[in-house]
Amino acid sequence: MTGGAAKGNWADLKTRVVSGVVLAALGIGLLISTGIVLRIGLSVLVGLMIWELARLTGHLDQHARNERHARLTGALAGLAFAGATLLPNAQIGGVLYSMRWAYALPLLPLVLGWRGSVARNRWPFALFFIGIMGAAAGIAFAREGIGLEAVIWIAGVVVISDIMGYFAGRAFGGPKFWPAISPKKTWSGTVAGWIGALVFTIILQMIVGRLDLVQVLLAPVIALAGQMGDIAESWLKRRVGVKDSSDLIPGHGGVMDRFDAMAGAFLAMMLISLAIAGYLLTFDFPVSGG
Repeated sequence: MTGGAAKGNWADLKTRVVSGVVLAALGIGLLISTGIVLRIGLSVLVGLMIWELARLTGHLDQHARNERHARLTGALAGLAFAGATLLPNAQIGGVLYSMRWAYALPLLPLVLGWRGSVARNRWPFALFFIGIMGAAAGIAFAREGIGLEAVIWIAGVVVISDIMGYFAGRAFGGPKFWPAISPKKTWSGTVAGWIGALVFTIILQMIVGRLDLVQVLLAPVIALAGQMGDIAESWLKRRVGVKDSSDLIPGHGGVMDRFDAMAGAFLAMMLISLAIAGYLLTFDFPVSGG
């Protein structure tokens, strides 16, 4: 390999590192925040992801028209999420007003995105739209309903399972997990991710001085949910024929590319919570917003 070629292979390293550090800082800041700051941050994240989703499912051969539609859909989605999470229990002049109609606000960008999508992509748009909204609600629920430790656990499970899966897949290879959708993912990497999630959970419980078998058993489930979030986005990109969800983040692609696994994990947490009839999964962690 010539010096020029080697240099070319690493030409974007600085950009990727800087973008990665900024992303990590923003992500950590979002996950530890509460109240209106958390909701505004999640609204921005929702708006960006729905913007990318609308671009992917829209008329790619009509760039200008598709971009205008996607921006409008994303902006409306962000505002709708903010309204749905802030208005139902808003206090004005010290008086608490219950505006439950605000929960229906996300229907507006859902309909707009549906109408602007290519016919064959309308159901994918609707499913991903619901998933993104549910994941954002899951982050707010985990942070304020269960506690900071739960957020650290879920995010840690996703990161550790991704790291373990990457290195185990490279080291051991073997049969592909879902070759038609994600040719690079192997069963060895997938299982290593589950094991990493288990080990991380046990270590975390040792640090906080508590042991919860339910949390240990749920660790690989959350890890799998994160993996499926990544695979689901890969499926959508292959369906529409693009490499990245957008070029918004230098060296990293789009917002969906970077947060697909987190979205899958937090969505799973929300669905698990709904499945047990609204009871909080405390995992022996303090139930608080602190």
